[in-house]
This record gives sequence, C-alpha cells and structure tokens, in this order.
Amino acid sequence: MAWSGGGMAGLGRGADGRGAAGAPYGMLRLGLRTGVVEWLLGRVPTPRTTPFTLGYLAVVGATTTFAKLADPELVQRLQEASSSDGHNLLQHPLRALVLSGFWVAGEVWMPYLWGFALTLAPLERRVGPARAAAVFAVGHVAATLLSQGVVITAVETGRMAPEAMDYLDIGVSYGVLACLGAVAGLLSWRGRLLALGGAGLMIAQQIAADKDVITGVGHPAAVLTGVALWRWLRRIERRPPRPRPAAATAAGGAPARVRTAR
Repeated sequence: MAWSGGGMAGLGRGADGRGAAGAPYGMLRLGLRTGVVEWLLGRVPTPRTTPFTLGYLAVVGATTTFAKLADPELVQRLQEASSSDGHNLLQHPLRALVLSGFWVAGEVWMPYLWGFALTLAPLERRVGPARAAAVFAVGHVAATLLSQGVVITAVETGRMAPEAMDYLDIGVSYGVLACLGAVAGLLSWRGRLLALGGAGLMIAQQIAADKDVITGVGHPAAVLTGVALWRWLRRIERRPPRPRPAAATAAGGAPARVRTAR
C-alpha cells in the first residue's frame, strides 16, 4: 500500500531533499567530531594549558636519560648529593629538598608520564601552573620532612640502625601523590572516592611489598597534604574572574581600545 501526500510523506524527505532518516547518524558523527574529540583534546597536556607539567616532565626525563647513559659512579655521587636522607637534611636541607625532586627512583621514566598526566596535569588545568607547582612542592617537602623525621627519631632512640640516615631518598612520588590528593577535592563525590580509594589501595600494596618506613610514612603523608589543601583550592576555583578594563572614551565620543598585558 503506497502512501501519498499529507504528513506521512514529510517524514521521508526533508526540505533540502535529503532523507531525514540519515539525520540522527549525521548528528552522531557531528557529536563525535565536536564533543568526544574536543573533550579528549582538552585534557591532553599542552605547553599552553599545562606548562609546569610538561616542563617538569622534561627535566625528569633529562635526568633519567643522564642516569642511564652517564658513568654509574658519577650518577651515584650526584644522586647521593641530591638525596633527602637524614644526614643531607641536617647538613644541607635546602639542597636536599630541592634536588631530590629532580630524579626518579629507578631507570624507567614512562610510568611517571602517566602519573603526571593523571594528577598534576588536571590539577594545573583547574587552578593554574603557579598553584599546581605550589601543591607539588608543599607535598614533596612536607612528606619528606615527616618521613625523614620519623627515621631520624628512630635512629636517635636506637630503634633503627644509624645506616638508615644514609638511605637514598630521591623521586617525585611525594609531589605526584600530593597532586592526586589535591585534585580529588575538585571532583564530584564519586570521582573523589575513586581517586582516594585508588591511592589508598596503591599505598597499601607498596607498604606490604616494601615494608619500608620512608614509603609507609611519606606516601600517605603526601596524599593527606593534598587533601589538606582542598579548602584553599576550592576558594580559588570559586573566585570570580577579574573584569576586563572598561574601554576608555576618546575625546570625540568614540570608545578607544585599551591594550592589556598578557
């Protein structure tokens, strides 16, 4: 039975002559191009959106490459001078705290790429490079001081051997975990539970496998440092953007353009 005229014919062909049945698929393709792709591209670290993340990754990549290619004795001397162990903290605290964060613990750099991409990069996109760098630095310093403080106290009270004061302590894990704890506070409650639950499981597995005091104290301390910064970071996010300068009015009544520093 053929249908002719009326409203049923209007469903078969649009005003431009194309079949309307193809419209939903066209909208889907448009959504994939403009929605999913833009969402993914918006989360890829770039020099414009995440300069601190990429810059820090470049430095850590350079030191990792150097550690692989340079003379092992030279690398060992440099890492020992950069270590934030108990002796270095007591004798050269500033040097130890700063330089210890420019090495990775081990010879593999790639896991830190994913660590930075999932913690520091999203935090930097939300709060800016300066505040993301502040979270990273505060987490690194606080966790280092707390974990090594436990070691120094244990050595002084005879509960640990004096050699524990010289154990090599380098790496970026404290800063990364602090950023994970911090960015969790900017997520929905489901995302927050997922991020903190994953961090807790990872730390528990590390403690069970390594049975190391520095790891057992430093890693939870780093995450909790990030959590302690939630209120500060949320206040920054709620702060309204600064209004643009109003256009100055020229003598003739026409508005003159105002140049602003970028």
